[in-house]
Amino acid sequence: MGKLWDKGYELDELIERFTVGEDYRLDRSLLAADAVGSAAHAKMLASVGILSDEEADALVGECRRIARDAAAGRVEIAPQDEDGHTVIERRLTERVGEAGKRIHTGRSRNDQILAALRLYGREAIWRLLEEAGALARSLLDRAEQSASVPMVGRTHLQPAMPSSVGVWLASYAEGLVDDMLLLTTARMLTDRSPLGAAASYGTPLPIDRSMTARLLGFASVHNNVLAVNNARGKVEAVTVDAVEHVMLTLSKLATDLILFSLPELGYVQLPEELCSGSSIMPQKRNPDGLELLRSRAATVSGWSTQIKNVIRALPSGYNRDYQDAKEPFLRAVETGILALQVARRTVSSMEIDAGRLREGFRPEVFATDAALERVRGGETFRDAYRYVATHLEELGERNPDASLADRTAVGTAGNLNLESTRNEVERIEKSEERRRSEARAALRSLMGDDLRLALL
Repeated sequence: MGKLWDKGYELDELIERFTVGEDYRLDRSLLAADAVGSAAHAKMLASVGILSDEEADALVGECRRIARDAAAGRVEIAPQDEDGHTVIERRLTERVGEAGKRIHTGRSRNDQILAALRLYGREAIWRLLEEAGALARSLLDRAEQSASVPMVGRTHLQPAMPSSVGVWLASYAEGLVDDMLLLTTARMLTDRSPLGAAASYGTPLPIDRSMTARLLGFASVHNNVLAVNNARGKVEAVTVDAVEHVMLTLSKLATDLILFSLPELGYVQLPEELCSGSSIMPQKRNPDGLELLRSRAATVSGWSTQIKNVIRALPSGYNRDYQDAKEPFLRAVETGILALQVARRTVSSMEIDAGRLREGFRPEVFATDAALERVRGGETFRDAYRYVATHLEELGERNPDASLADRTAVGTAGNLNLESTRNEVERIEKSEERRRSEARAALRSLMGDDLRLALL
Protein backbone atom coordinates (compact mmCIF):
# COMPACT_ATOMS: atom_id res chain seq x y z
CA MET A 1 0.00 0.00 0.00
CA GLY A 2 1.32 3.46 -0.91
CA LYS A 3 0.60 6.79 0.70
CA LEU A 4 -2.94 7.49 1.90
CA TRP A 5 -3.28 10.25 -0.68
CA ASP A 6 -1.70 8.22 -3.53
CA LYS A 7 -3.05 9.21 -6.97
CA GLY A 8 -0.59 7.32 -9.14
CA TYR A 9 2.35 9.74 -9.22
CA GLU A 10 5.55 10.11 -7.21
CA LEU A 11 6.22 13.16 -5.04
CA ASP A 12 9.45 15.03 -5.69
CA GLU A 13 12.10 13.54 -3.38
CA LEU A 14 13.14 16.93 -1.99
CA ILE A 15 9.56 18.00 -1.32
CA GLU A 16 8.82 14.65 0.30
CA ARG A 17 11.81 14.93 2.60
CA PHE A 18 10.88 18.51 3.47
CA THR A 19 7.19 17.87 4.12
CA VAL A 20 7.63 14.64 6.08
CA GLY A 21 10.29 16.18 8.32
CA GLU A 22 10.33 14.44 11.71
CA ASP A 23 6.66 13.49 11.57
CA TYR A 24 7.33 9.79 11.09
CA ARG A 25 9.43 9.77 14.28
CA LEU A 26 7.02 11.88 16.30
CA ASP A 27 4.06 9.67 15.41
CA ARG A 28 5.64 6.76 17.27
CA SER A 29 4.45 8.49 20.44
CA LEU A 30 0.92 8.71 19.06
CA LEU A 31 0.50 5.27 17.47
CA ALA A 32 -1.31 3.67 20.41
CA ALA A 33 -3.74 6.59 20.66
CA ASP A 34 -4.20 6.56 16.89
CA ALA A 35 -5.10 2.85 16.98
CA VAL A 36 -7.62 3.48 19.76
CA GLY A 37 -9.27 6.20 17.67
CA SER A 38 -9.41 3.85 14.67
CA ALA A 39 -11.11 1.17 16.76
CA ALA A 40 -13.86 3.60 17.79
CA HIS A 41 -14.28 4.77 14.20
CA ALA A 42 -14.66 1.16 12.99
CA LYS A 43 -17.39 0.38 15.54
CA MET A 44 -19.22 3.54 14.58
CA LEU A 45 -19.03 2.70 10.86
CA ALA A 46 -20.63 -0.66 11.63
CA SER A 47 -23.41 1.01 13.62
CA VAL A 48 -24.40 3.11 10.58
CA GLY A 49 -24.15 0.21 8.10
CA ILE A 50 -20.91 1.14 6.35
CA LEU A 51 -19.08 -1.90 7.79
CA SER A 52 -20.50 -5.26 8.83
CA ASP A 53 -20.29 -6.22 12.48
CA GLU A 54 -17.81 -8.95 11.55
CA GLU A 55 -15.57 -6.47 9.71
CA ALA A 56 -15.71 -4.04 12.61
CA ASP A 57 -14.86 -6.77 15.14
CA ALA A 58 -11.87 -7.84 13.05
CA LEU A 59 -10.66 -4.23 12.73
CA VAL A 60 -11.09 -3.53 16.44
CA GLY A 61 -9.20 -6.72 17.31
CA GLU A 62 -6.29 -5.73 15.09
CA CYS A 63 -6.36 -2.15 16.44
CA ARG A 64 -5.96 -3.63 19.91
CA ARG A 65 -2.92 -5.58 18.76
CA ILE A 66 -1.46 -2.49 17.07
CA ALA A 67 -1.95 -0.44 20.23
CA ARG A 68 -0.24 -3.10 22.36
CA ASP A 69 2.64 -3.42 19.92
CA ALA A 70 3.00 0.35 19.66
CA ALA A 71 3.06 0.72 23.45
CA ALA A 72 5.79 -1.93 23.56
CA GLY A 73 7.81 -0.18 20.82
CA ARG A 74 7.26 -2.97 18.29
CA VAL A 75 5.82 -0.83 15.45
CA GLU A 76 8.13 1.05 13.12
CA ILE A 77 7.31 4.06 10.97
CA ALA A 78 9.60 4.68 8.00
CA PRO A 79 10.12 8.08 6.33
CA GLN A 80 8.33 6.86 3.20
CA ASP A 81 5.26 6.10 5.36
CA GLU A 82 4.96 9.83 6.13
CA ASP A 83 3.04 9.21 9.34
CA GLY A 84 1.51 6.65 11.67
CA HIS A 85 -1.86 6.71 9.91
CA THR A 86 -0.37 4.97 6.88
CA VAL A 87 1.25 2.28 9.02
CA ILE A 88 -2.02 1.55 10.82
CA GLU A 89 -4.11 1.39 7.65
CA ARG A 90 -1.53 -0.78 5.88
CA ARG A 91 -1.40 -3.24 8.76
CA LEU A 92 -5.19 -3.37 8.98
CA THR A 93 -5.37 -4.09 5.25
CA GLU A 94 -2.66 -6.75 5.45
CA ARG A 95 -4.17 -8.52 8.47
CA VAL A 96 -7.91 -7.96 7.98
CA GLY A 97 -8.23 -7.60 4.21
CA GLU A 98 -10.75 -5.45 2.35
CA ALA A 99 -12.18 -4.05 5.58
CA GLY A 100 -8.83 -2.33 6.15
CA LYS A 101 -9.42 -0.33 2.97
CA ARG A 102 -12.76 0.85 4.37
CA ILE A 103 -11.47 2.10 7.76
CA HIS A 104 -10.84 5.61 6.43
CA THR A 105 -14.43 6.05 5.22
CA GLY A 106 -15.92 9.23 6.64
CA ARG A 107 -12.75 10.64 8.17
CA SER A 108 -9.66 12.58 7.18
CA ARG A 109 -6.13 12.47 8.44
CA ASN A 110 -7.06 15.79 10.04
CA ASP A 111 -9.65 14.52 12.51
CA GLN A 112 -7.69 11.29 12.83
CA ILE A 113 -4.55 13.04 14.11
CA LEU A 114 -6.65 15.37 16.25
CA ALA A 115 -8.25 12.37 17.95
CA ALA A 116 -4.83 10.87 18.63
CA LEU A 117 -3.44 14.17 19.92
CA ARG A 118 -6.41 14.69 22.22
CA LEU A 119 -6.32 11.14 23.60
CA TYR A 120 -2.59 11.51 24.20
CA GLY A 121 -2.94 15.05 25.54
CA ARG A 122 -5.75 14.17 27.92
CA GLU A 123 -3.72 11.33 29.43
CA ALA A 124 -0.64 13.56 29.57
CA ILE A 125 -2.55 16.23 31.49
CA TRP A 126 -3.73 13.63 33.99
CA ARG A 127 -0.14 12.48 34.41
CA LEU A 128 0.96 16.08 34.93
CA LEU A 129 -1.78 16.60 37.51
CA GLU A 130 -0.74 13.40 39.27
CA GLU A 131 2.90 14.51 39.46
CA ALA A 132 2.03 18.09 40.43
CA GLY A 133 -0.22 16.84 43.23
CA ALA A 134 2.50 14.51 44.50
CA LEU A 135 5.05 17.34 44.52
CA ALA A 136 2.59 19.68 46.28
CA ARG A 137 2.02 17.09 49.02
CA SER A 138 5.76 16.57 49.41
CA LEU A 139 6.25 20.32 49.80
CA LEU A 140 3.43 20.49 52.35
CA ASP A 141 4.89 17.58 54.31
CA ARG A 142 8.28 19.27 54.44
CA ALA A 143 6.63 22.58 55.33
CA GLU A 144 4.82 20.93 58.24
CA GLN A 145 8.02 19.29 59.47
CA SER A 146 9.85 22.64 59.35
CA ALA A 147 6.96 24.92 60.25
CA SER A 148 8.75 26.33 63.31
CA VAL A 149 12.20 26.67 61.73
CA PRO A 150 12.95 30.40 61.33
CA MET A 151 14.18 31.61 57.97
CA VAL A 152 15.11 35.10 56.89
CA GLY A 153 12.62 36.35 54.33
CA ARG A 154 14.27 38.17 51.43
CA THR A 155 13.33 40.83 48.91
CA HIS A 156 15.74 41.88 46.18
CA LEU A 157 17.76 38.91 47.54
CA GLN A 158 18.58 41.04 50.59
CA PRO A 159 17.54 40.16 54.17
CA ALA A 160 14.06 41.58 54.72
CA MET A 161 11.84 40.22 57.54
CA PRO A 162 11.51 37.16 59.76
CA SER A 163 9.83 34.22 58.08
CA SER A 164 10.02 30.43 58.23
CA VAL A 165 10.91 27.39 56.19
CA GLY A 166 7.24 26.49 56.38
CA VAL A 167 6.18 29.69 54.62
CA TRP A 168 8.83 29.18 51.94
CA LEU A 169 7.95 25.57 51.11
CA ALA A 170 4.18 26.00 51.39
CA SER A 171 4.33 28.93 48.96
CA TYR A 172 5.44 26.56 46.22
CA ALA A 173 2.71 24.07 47.09
CA GLU A 174 0.11 26.81 46.67
CA GLY A 175 1.76 27.90 43.42
CA LEU A 176 1.38 24.36 42.14
CA VAL A 177 -2.32 24.42 43.05
CA ASP A 178 -2.72 27.41 40.74
CA ASP A 179 -0.88 25.48 38.03
CA MET A 180 -3.11 22.46 38.57
CA LEU A 181 -6.18 24.63 38.01
CA LEU A 182 -4.74 25.73 34.67
CA LEU A 183 -4.11 22.09 33.78
CA THR A 184 -7.73 21.21 34.52
CA THR A 185 -8.84 23.94 32.12
CA ALA A 186 -6.53 22.49 29.47
CA ARG A 187 -8.01 19.05 30.12
CA MET A 188 -11.56 20.34 29.62
CA LEU A 189 -10.64 21.88 26.26
CA THR A 190 -8.84 18.69 25.24
CA ASP A 191 -11.61 16.37 26.42
CA ARG A 192 -13.84 16.87 23.34
CA SER A 193 -14.06 14.44 20.45
CA PRO A 194 -12.98 15.79 17.06
CA LEU A 195 -13.92 12.67 15.06
CA GLY A 196 -16.40 13.30 12.28
CA ALA A 197 -15.07 16.75 11.48
CA ALA A 198 -13.06 15.16 8.65
CA ALA A 199 -11.13 17.76 6.62
CA SER A 200 -13.02 20.61 8.36
CA TYR A 201 -16.45 20.27 6.78
CA GLY A 202 -17.81 16.88 7.80
CA THR A 203 -19.03 14.32 5.24
CA PRO A 204 -22.36 13.47 3.54
CA LEU A 205 -22.51 10.23 5.50
CA PRO A 206 -24.66 9.48 8.57
CA ILE A 207 -21.65 9.64 10.91
CA ASP A 208 -22.51 9.23 14.59
CA ARG A 209 -20.14 11.66 16.29
CA SER A 210 -21.70 11.15 19.69
CA MET A 211 -21.00 7.43 19.50
CA THR A 212 -17.27 7.84 18.80
CA ALA A 213 -17.04 10.42 21.58
CA ARG A 214 -18.69 7.99 23.98
CA LEU A 215 -16.49 5.05 22.90
CA LEU A 216 -13.33 7.11 23.45
CA GLY A 217 -14.48 8.41 26.82
CA PHE A 218 -14.54 12.05 25.75
CA ALA A 219 -16.66 14.35 27.89
CA SER A 220 -18.39 15.79 24.83
CA VAL A 221 -18.32 16.24 21.07
CA HIS A 222 -16.41 19.25 19.77
CA ASN A 223 -19.44 20.60 17.93
CA ASN A 224 -18.70 22.76 14.87
CA VAL A 225 -16.66 20.81 12.31
CA LEU A 226 -14.70 23.85 11.17
CA ALA A 227 -14.11 24.97 14.76
CA VAL A 228 -12.57 21.55 15.40
CA ASN A 229 -9.82 22.07 12.87
CA ASN A 230 -9.43 25.75 13.67
CA ALA A 231 -8.75 24.71 17.27
CA ARG A 232 -5.78 22.58 16.25
CA GLY A 233 -2.70 24.14 17.78
CA LYS A 234 -4.79 26.36 20.06
CA VAL A 235 -5.81 23.46 22.29
CA GLU A 236 -2.27 22.13 22.33
CA ALA A 237 -0.96 25.63 23.09
CA VAL A 238 -3.27 25.93 26.09
CA THR A 239 -1.85 22.67 27.43
CA VAL A 240 1.73 23.80 26.85
CA ASP A 241 0.92 27.16 28.45
CA ALA A 242 -0.26 25.29 31.54
CA VAL A 243 2.93 23.22 31.49
CA GLU A 244 4.90 26.45 31.17
CA HIS A 245 3.29 27.74 34.37
CA VAL A 246 4.29 24.53 36.12
CA MET A 247 7.83 25.03 34.86
CA LEU A 248 7.86 28.65 36.04
CA THR A 249 7.04 27.42 39.54
CA LEU A 250 9.76 24.77 39.37
CA SER A 251 12.30 27.21 37.94
CA LYS A 252 11.87 29.63 40.85
CA LEU A 253 12.09 26.74 43.32
CA ALA A 254 15.24 25.52 41.59
CA THR A 255 16.89 28.93 41.85
CA ASP A 256 16.06 29.15 45.55
CA LEU A 257 17.54 25.72 46.17
CA ILE A 258 20.69 26.52 44.22
CA LEU A 259 21.20 29.72 46.22
CA PHE A 260 20.27 28.24 49.59
CA SER A 261 22.61 25.29 49.06
CA LEU A 262 25.63 27.55 48.46
CA PRO A 263 28.30 26.73 51.07
CA GLU A 264 28.26 30.40 52.11
CA LEU A 265 24.63 30.02 53.18
CA GLY A 266 24.21 26.29 53.76
CA TYR A 267 20.49 26.52 54.50
CA VAL A 268 19.86 23.42 52.40
CA GLN A 269 22.07 20.46 51.59
CA LEU A 270 21.42 18.47 48.43
CA PRO A 271 22.16 14.72 48.48
CA GLU A 272 25.30 13.84 46.56
CA GLU A 273 23.38 11.38 44.38
CA LEU A 274 21.43 14.32 42.95
CA CYS A 275 24.57 16.25 42.06
CA SER A 276 27.13 15.58 39.35
CA GLY A 277 30.86 16.29 39.57
CA SER A 278 33.46 18.20 37.62
CA SER A 279 35.89 16.62 35.19
CA ILE A 280 38.73 18.78 36.56
CA MET A 281 37.80 19.96 40.08
CA PRO A 282 37.68 17.02 42.51
CA GLN A 283 35.63 18.81 45.17
CA LYS A 284 32.71 19.85 42.97
CA ARG A 285 29.11 18.75 43.57
CA ASN A 286 27.02 20.53 40.98
CA PRO A 287 23.22 20.96 41.20
CA ASP A 288 22.84 20.11 37.52
CA GLY A 289 19.28 18.83 37.86
CA LEU A 290 18.14 22.13 39.35
CA GLU A 291 20.01 24.15 36.75
CA LEU A 292 18.36 22.15 33.98
CA LEU A 293 14.95 22.70 35.57
CA ARG A 294 15.56 26.40 34.94
CA SER A 295 16.74 25.93 31.37
CA ARG A 296 13.94 23.50 30.56
CA ALA A 297 11.46 26.09 31.84
CA ALA A 298 12.83 28.47 29.23
CA THR A 299 12.66 25.73 26.60
CA VAL A 300 9.01 24.95 27.37
CA SER A 301 8.25 28.66 27.15
CA GLY A 302 9.85 28.66 23.72
CA TRP A 303 7.76 25.68 22.63
CA SER A 304 4.60 27.47 23.78
CA THR A 305 5.50 30.49 21.67
CA GLN A 306 6.49 28.27 18.75
CA ILE A 307 3.04 26.66 18.57
CA LYS A 308 1.28 30.02 18.65
CA ASN A 309 3.61 31.46 16.04
CA VAL A 310 2.84 28.52 13.73
CA ILE A 311 -0.93 29.04 13.91
CA ARG A 312 -1.40 32.76 14.48
CA ALA A 313 -1.82 33.83 10.82
CA LEU A 314 -3.47 30.73 9.34
CA PRO A 315 -6.76 30.91 7.42
CA SER A 316 -9.60 28.69 8.57
CA GLY A 317 -9.64 25.02 7.62
CA TYR A 318 -6.74 22.62 7.58
CA ASN A 319 -3.28 23.88 6.66
CA ARG A 320 -0.10 21.79 6.59
CA ASP A 321 1.51 24.31 8.95
CA TYR A 322 -0.27 22.49 11.81
CA GLN A 323 2.21 19.65 11.45
CA ASP A 324 4.91 21.84 12.97
CA ALA A 325 2.86 22.32 16.15
CA LYS A 326 3.08 18.61 16.95
CA GLU A 327 6.71 18.36 18.08
CA PRO A 328 6.72 21.27 20.56
CA PHE A 329 3.50 19.92 22.09
CA LEU A 330 4.85 16.40 22.57
CA ARG A 331 8.20 17.60 23.87
CA ALA A 332 6.62 20.05 26.32
CA VAL A 333 4.34 17.57 28.05
CA GLU A 334 7.11 14.95 28.28
CA THR A 335 9.45 17.56 29.74
CA GLY A 336 6.87 18.75 32.26
CA ILE A 337 6.22 15.26 33.61
CA LEU A 338 9.93 14.52 34.03
CA ALA A 339 10.63 17.93 35.58
CA LEU A 340 7.96 17.40 38.25
CA GLN A 341 9.48 14.03 39.11
CA VAL A 342 12.95 15.59 39.43
CA ALA A 343 11.62 18.37 41.66
CA ARG A 344 9.82 15.91 43.93
CA ARG A 345 12.91 13.71 44.29
CA THR A 346 14.92 16.81 45.27
CA VAL A 347 12.38 18.19 47.75
CA SER A 348 11.84 14.86 49.49
CA SER A 349 15.55 14.13 49.96
CA MET A 350 17.11 17.55 50.69
CA GLU A 351 18.30 18.35 54.22
CA ILE A 352 17.43 21.60 55.98
CA ASP A 353 20.02 23.05 58.39
CA ALA A 354 18.08 24.90 61.11
CA GLY A 355 21.31 26.09 62.74
CA ARG A 356 22.59 27.83 59.62
CA LEU A 357 19.17 29.37 59.06
CA ARG A 358 19.16 30.89 62.54
CA GLU A 359 22.63 32.35 61.96
CA GLY A 360 21.12 34.55 59.23
CA PHE A 361 19.06 36.55 61.72
CA ARG A 362 21.05 39.75 62.16
CA PRO A 363 19.40 42.61 64.10
CA GLU A 364 18.30 44.56 61.01
CA VAL A 365 16.02 41.69 59.97
CA PHE A 366 13.76 42.81 62.84
CA ALA A 367 13.60 46.47 61.73
CA THR A 368 9.98 46.28 60.58
CA ASP A 369 9.00 44.48 63.79
CA ALA A 370 10.61 47.30 65.77
CA ALA A 371 8.74 49.95 63.80
CA LEU A 372 5.42 48.21 64.38
CA GLU A 373 6.14 47.96 68.10
CA ARG A 374 6.41 51.75 68.17
CA VAL A 375 3.09 51.96 66.27
CA ARG A 376 1.50 49.90 69.04
CA GLY A 377 2.83 52.52 71.42
CA GLY A 378 0.90 55.25 69.63
CA GLU A 379 3.25 56.55 66.91
CA THR A 380 2.16 56.83 63.31
CA PHE A 381 3.71 54.24 61.08
CA ARG A 382 5.61 56.82 59.02
CA ASP A 383 7.19 58.39 62.12
CA ALA A 384 8.07 54.95 63.50
CA TYR A 385 9.53 53.94 60.13
CA ARG A 386 11.77 57.01 59.98
CA TYR A 387 12.92 56.60 63.56
CA VAL A 388 13.97 52.97 63.11
CA ALA A 389 15.57 53.71 59.72
CA THR A 390 17.81 56.35 61.34
CA HIS A 391 18.55 54.36 64.51
CA LEU A 392 19.35 50.90 63.18
CA GLU A 393 22.25 50.68 65.61
CA GLU A 394 19.70 50.49 68.44
CA LEU A 395 18.32 47.20 67.15
CA GLY A 396 19.58 44.43 69.40
CA GLU A 397 19.56 40.66 69.13
CA ARG A 398 16.06 39.18 69.07
CA ASN A 399 14.55 35.74 69.24
CA PRO A 400 13.16 34.85 65.78
CA ASP A 401 10.84 32.26 67.35
CA ALA A 402 9.01 34.98 69.26
CA SER A 403 8.69 37.07 66.14
CA LEU A 404 7.17 34.16 64.23
CA ALA A 405 4.72 33.46 67.04
CA ASP A 406 3.45 37.03 66.71
CA ARG A 407 2.45 36.36 63.12
CA THR A 408 -1.03 34.91 63.50
CA ALA A 409 -2.82 36.10 60.36
CA VAL A 410 -3.81 33.25 58.05
CA GLY A 411 -0.98 32.12 55.80
CA THR A 412 1.78 33.64 57.91
CA ALA A 413 4.52 31.79 59.77
CA GLY A 414 2.46 31.39 62.92
CA ASN A 415 -0.65 30.24 61.07
CA LEU A 416 0.39 28.40 57.90
CA ASN A 417 -3.08 26.92 57.33
CA LEU A 418 -1.56 24.03 55.39
CA GLU A 419 -4.78 22.05 55.54
CA SER A 420 -6.55 24.41 53.16
CA THR A 421 -3.89 23.77 50.52
CA ARG A 422 -4.02 20.02 51.12
CA ASN A 423 -7.79 20.13 50.71
CA GLU A 424 -7.54 22.03 47.44
CA VAL A 425 -5.00 19.54 46.03
CA GLU A 426 -7.28 16.69 47.05
CA ARG A 427 -10.36 18.39 45.58
CA ILE A 428 -8.69 18.84 42.19
CA GLU A 429 -7.31 15.31 42.22
CA LYS A 430 -10.64 13.70 43.13
CA SER A 431 -12.52 15.64 40.50
CA GLU A 432 -10.04 14.72 37.77
CA GLU A 433 -9.81 11.12 38.96
CA ARG A 434 -13.56 10.75 38.54
CA ARG A 435 -13.30 12.02 34.97
CA ARG A 436 -10.25 9.83 34.33
CA SER A 437 -12.04 6.73 35.65
CA GLU A 438 -15.01 7.41 33.37
CA ALA A 439 -12.74 7.82 30.35
CA ARG A 440 -10.71 4.73 31.13
CA ALA A 441 -13.82 2.63 31.63
CA ALA A 442 -14.90 3.58 28.12
CA LEU A 443 -11.46 2.79 26.70
CA ARG A 444 -11.36 -0.56 28.47
CA SER A 445 -14.75 -1.43 27.05
CA LEU A 446 -13.48 -0.56 23.57
CA MET A 447 -9.95 -1.96 23.71
CA GLY A 448 -10.19 -4.72 26.32
CA ASP A 449 -8.60 -5.19 29.72
CA ASP A 450 -5.37 -6.46 28.18
CA LEU A 451 -4.57 -3.02 26.85
CA ARG A 452 -2.70 -1.12 29.55
CA LEU A 453 -3.94 2.18 28.17
CA ALA A 454 -0.33 3.10 27.43
CA LEU A 455 -1.22 6.26 25.54
CA LEU A 456 1.92 7.99 26.79
